[in-house]
Amino acid sequence: MKIGKVSETVLKRSIFKQIHTKRDEVLLGAGVGEDCAAVKLSPGEIFVISTDPITGTVKDVGMLAIQITANDLASSGAEPVGVMLTVLLPEEIEEEDIREMMRQVEEACAHFHIQVMGGHTEVTRAVTQPVISVTGVGKVREDRLVSTAGAKPGQDILVTKWIGIEGTSIIAKEKEKELLERFSQAFVDTAKGFDQYLSVLPDSRIAVEHGVSAMHDVTEGGIYGALWEVAEASGIGLEIDLKAIPIRQETIEICEYFELNPYYLISSGCMLMAADQGHDLVRKLEAAGIPAAVIGKATDGKARRIWNGGEESYLERPKTDELYKIYHKN
Repeated sequence: MKIGKVSETVLKRSIFKQIHTKRDEVLLGAGVGEDCAAVKLSPGEIFVISTDPITGTVKDVGMLAIQITANDLASSGAEPVGVMLTVLLPEEIEEEDIREMMRQVEEACAHFHIQVMGGHTEVTRAVTQPVISVTGVGKVREDRLVSTAGAKPGQDILVTKWIGIEGTSIIAKEKEKELLERFSQAFVDTAKGFDQYLSVLPDSRIAVEHGVSAMHDVTEGGIYGALWEVAEASGIGLEIDLKAIPIRQETIEICEYFELNPYYLISSGCMLMAADQGHDLVRKLEAAGIPAAVIGKATDGKARRIWNGGEESYLERPKTDELYKIYHKN
């Protein structure tokens, strides 16, 4: 395609025609020449905004773009309403690729009842693969807003599902051929299928009902990065039991094969929370079919300790996500 804005013909045919999900709150949505979207407010209701680029994978990029944004909004206790998309495309992109990407976007939007409110689509030499940057808009009742900074000393620290599931799924899809030289097809298919667990919207709803104090979707930088960010934002210390952190065997083995640390691997689908009576919240989540585990405590002070049996170590500042290493492995 030619460098610059995607043509109006392609815009109408392969982007706008893929958008079907609508929300009553959206007063002004996607259209040719529209630079803004408009969303109505209600008394006592807060609109929450998030933004995130999807850059680490090509496969399922449209689905992941919406999934990750929905999770970000859910981590504040908000219901996702709409998204604005900035789509940057390489020159070699074909229109059928754009249409497939937007099909994925709309399929995910329909699942979560999210409207694509507008955005910008451009072909540029600045990228070598499709990049989608998503601005998400959600709403939450004023008394139910949750932040990353809400953890308090003495509270339980818990996670839902397993760490590393997003990274495991991405690696299994991107490196399937290589993995099949070591693992069975059934093993690789199971790992690829971890993308079914990526939504944390049900986790968030149950946690908000329980009265959770802090939530953080475990994304780039993995569980160690997320723990640091919650502790830093909340001004707390941590006592974390490494062996209590849930992880799938497929993640362990794939990370061992690629020499990755799963505790620094992108982990969307795993929600980190701080709450009173954390074990009660675990039981509520498990009753809804969502695995969860208490992995430690929030403490006074700044010490952020990780215990592995009798061995003590300290949490470090977030590092570059381990996922990027697979693209440099010989």
